[in-house]
Amino acid sequence: MNHPNDKNPEIRTENTESDRNDANGPRGTDRRFGRKPVFTITFLGLAAALIFAATLLMIPSGLGYMNFGDGMILLCAYLFGPWVFFPAAIGSALSDLALGYTVYIPATFVIKGLLGLCAGLILRKSEPSVKRKAFAFAVAETIMVGGYFLFEGLMYGFAVAAAQVPANLIQAVAAIAVASVLTVALRKFRSYTRLLKD
Repeated sequence: MNHPNDKNPEIRTENTESDRNDANGPRGTDRRFGRKPVFTITFLGLAAALIFAATLLMIPSGLGYMNFGDGMILLCAYLFGPWVFFPAAIGSALSDLALGYTVYIPATFVIKGLLGLCAGLILRKSEPSVKRKAFAFAVAETIMVGGYFLFEGLMYGFAVAAAQVPANLIQAVAAIAVASVLTVALRKFRSYTRLLKD
């Protein structure tokens, strides 16, 4: 059976583009980035504030403290793609400043920015599968663990840096768990709201 839009290539193209945007799941903001600067800056600013606040929320882990900052970065990477480099770098660096870890600010800016950029690049096209999200989150958190190991090794010695790896691994696992739950929840919420509209 022929699709009604087969008779009109222009309509078919428009609908295909709409379907492609709908396939982005809750990330319907992607198509506006770059085209609407005010929209872009506003959402990236909100993302930076969210990451900043989540990083300040400290929870005892048995090996020090962990926070939800990385989890928010991964969530924002899912929502905004590679654009999350900016809020991840800025929000995380500002949290180091607020907490008094000034020596870490340059490293945090680079490491957390790359964490978000890497995850965003892997997740930027269409709605990613569970395996693709897991891969993106794992690669991104590997950058975090490896980045801080290298920085602390150069600053304090690699014996000291190695002692921090277990705590960073716990932080990474917690971030992946938080981001995984939130991305699934967002996807289901979007499906539910679309069902209500139908």
